[in-house]
Amino acid sequence: MKTLVVATTNPGKLQEMQKYLAQSGWELELMPPDMEIVETEETFAANACLKATDVAKALGKWAIADDSGLSVAALNGAPGIYSARYAKTDKQRIDRVLRELAEINGDIASETEESSLREAEFICAVAVARPDGTIALLIEGRCPGEILHEPRGDRGFGYDPIFYVPEVQLTFAEMTPEMKRSLSHRGKAFEQVLPRLSRLETNS
Repeated sequence: MKTLVVATTNPGKLQEMQKYLAQSGWELELMPPDMEIVETEETFAANACLKATDVAKALGKWAIADDSGLSVAALNGAPGIYSARYAKTDKQRIDRVLRELAEINGDIASETEESSLREAEFICAVAVARPDGTIALLIEGRCPGEILHEPRGDRGFGYDPIFYVPEVQLTFAEMTPEMKRSLSHRGKAFEQVLPRLSRLETNS
């Protein structure tokens, strides 16, 4: 079984990827705790590639990385790649998004325009790099939804309480973990990664 280094020092992220990739034929491990990666790119895909490439080249092993966040149309895609850095805490990040949307909402005249204002999507990019750092696989998963006026639900993390999925009429924070995995941007990305990663394991 080949080893795939996950470009993170977070054990929780490793466990999450292990669940998605249990049938991939690869053994996942964390990158060394003293490694540091600076995200300098301007898209989720580019940051995922940067992280996977840096880890692969440093260790001479296959590596996988993901980068994800919330994109709100009316905020020109913000918070985007800065989703985790939009404020110091989850509550402050949620409050900032709602405040910025409310400021724009003051100029909206109709319910149709207001509904359009709240369109958003979660995006997850996943990159796999060969030991020489070249990218072998790049996948992106998206989950469209809307931003509510106030939080709902007590599960999940980050922006989950304000991200509403019309398809099931629930926020991410109201979903069971199983439902969220099947509908989320990350779930959709790894659903595409799994069969391709299995083929990489066989053919490389």
